[in-house]
Amino acid sequence: MTNIILCGGSGTRLWPISRTLMPKQFVKLFDEKSLFQLTVERNSKVCDSQFIVSNAEQYFLAIDQLEELNIIKNKYLLEPIGRNTAPAIALACLALDKEEIVLVTPSDHLIKNESEYAKVLQKAKELAQQDNLVTFGIKPTFAETGFGYIESENTYDVKAFYEKPNFETATKYLEAGNYYWNSGMFLFKAGVFLEELQKYSPAIYEASGEAFNNASKDELIRIKHIDMANIPEDSIDYAVMEKSSKVKVVPSDIAWSDVGSFDALFDELPKDENNNTLNSNHISIDSKNNLIYGNERKIATVDIEDCIIVDTGDALLISKKGSSQKVKNVVVKLQEQKSELHNIHLTGHRPWGTYTVLEDSLGYKIKRIEVKPGKRLSLQKHFHRNEHWIVVSGTATVTVENRTFLVRPNESTYIKMGEIHRLENEGKIPVILIEAQVGEYTGEDDIVRIDDDFKRD
Repeated sequence: MTNIILCGGSGTRLWPISRTLMPKQFVKLFDEKSLFQLTVERNSKVCDSQFIVSNAEQYFLAIDQLEELNIIKNKYLLEPIGRNTAPAIALACLALDKEEIVLVTPSDHLIKNESEYAKVLQKAKELAQQDNLVTFGIKPTFAETGFGYIESENTYDVKAFYEKPNFETATKYLEAGNYYWNSGMFLFKAGVFLEELQKYSPAIYEASGEAFNNASKDELIRIKHIDMANIPEDSIDYAVMEKSSKVKVVPSDIAWSDVGSFDALFDELPKDENNNTLNSNHISIDSKNNLIYGNERKIATVDIEDCIIVDTGDALLISKKGSSQKVKNVVVKLQEQKSELHNIHLTGHRPWGTYTVLEDSLGYKIKRIEVKPGKRLSLQKHFHRNEHWIVVSGTATVTVENRTFLVRPNESTYIKMGEIHRLENEGKIPVILIEAQVGEYTGEDDIVRIDDDFKRD
């Protein structure tokens, strides 16, 4: 059995923790592990391999976090743009044997009752072996209006799918007892899904097949941008599950959460004696029932109740509990303002390592850069800035135009605007340096890549 892990989405309702280049599934929220890592750990107990479907930026995050788990034999498929879940699943299934049973899961869900989870997976596998498309219906614990619902009959038969209801309708669903939250998890044979996709959404099937056939398939499957753009955008529910006669649902009481808002996150985090989330940086004076998140500065609260306070160094969010669904509207405002705060943290993760912005002002930017052993940045140039590099630890191999030389701790070098250059770590320990950029524009998009080990544009 193969676990297809869908890594799309940017988790806008968890901004500023979750951002486009570091979405919630890769943020280490629980015991120094990310939701992605917990997904892999959970499903690797029942699956033989992982098949990661992601974009290029998330691919490198996934590799790093899988290496931390010492899980290295994985398949990857890179989508240049997202086209929703039906094409993503189709492309992955096209790469597998038709008889292979696949467990399709998002990368950002939390499941705490793993013993019950193993039982529902076993039942789902039995139904899938009978050529059914199986979905998992989460037993509702309250009248949730933010999820779609599945109505069942005779336990495993699906009677109907329903969109997100209003509160009155959700209450009726809860009372009826045969309505379940739509989890977005599925289990079926790869070939059966493709047959049903061809039957009910032939345009997606044909375009996905063409995109897969045209894809580069070296160490991973890389779909071409033009082919991906030609695939109609649709969810697996609309494209197949709501139309097929082969759909079954397995009722699942597995302590599940999509951690889709700060209110949902609050429910899952450990608390102190005043029901505030545990945080060593929090000084509480007569404050209770608060979510406090931040590890860079002290956060002091006085007579504060039922609030969400999130500090990430470059952004501060303050909200009433119960209103956190509106956080996504903040991201819309940031996008309208053309702010990078919705896109990236002060620390940016790259396939070669990380960088942290220490100061960013008009005319200059100062960064801390860490390059992993054996990695190198792209061969590149900039049009609007000069760069000064000061090595703090490790030994950097620097290329500037036709010269290549070593820069050791407490030594520096200077890269003029427009010069072609590269930074490389040929050593055994990380190279750490301070970079001072000086120029009229210091945005991250002022870069022309001439050669890149990671095949980025």
